[in-house]
Amino acid sequence: MSQKCTKVMDFLLSRRSVSAQSLVSPIPSKPVIERLLLAAARTPDHGKLVPWRFLVIEQKSTPKLAKLILDIGNSHHLDADKLKKNANTFLNAPLIIAVIFSPKATDRIPLIEQKLSAGAACLALLNSALADGWGANWLTGWMSRDKDFLKKGLKLKNDEFVAGFIHIGTPKSTPLERERPNMGEITEWLT
Repeated sequence: MSQKCTKVMDFLLSRRSVSAQSLVSPIPSKPVIERLLLAAARTPDHGKLVPWRFLVIEQKSTPKLAKLILDIGNSHHLDADKLKKNANTFLNAPLIIAVIFSPKATDRIPLIEQKLSAGAACLALLNSALADGWGANWLTGWMSRDKDFLKKGLKLKNDEFVAGFIHIGTPKSTPLERERPNMGEITEWLT
């Protein structure tokens, strides 16, 4: 095994998402963001459909989105504490990149494969940011599927939704390791 491959495996075996609440400025520059997106776009994609796209949400637009979360959430009678937490996740975010699931009409590739590709793009973006030395976290929440929020706040089409809000910034602290799955309990060998 090459030393380069060993470094990649060491990263994958030790990677740890950073709490979105602990991310602050500075954020990656536009050329760095573009490089992270380029890396994320190399995700598996059966049929080369590209059933996802990226929406870079800069900090100047997050107050409007946070207010929309409160307005829509209140109209749906959601829990006030949960709404405040959801709104603050946007309001306090230094940078959010939404991975938008954008299905393509085809009989060849099932919709589930397109959705899985969008999820893979989320993980690729998350890992690209972490590998580049940034803090990052993948979040969703009710807003990722709420048609009012998606249309009014993000201008999405009717058949689109957010596969993930990838929060990126500088971590205030090193995240603690968390308990990992027992591999014996989640692995079977078919022989």
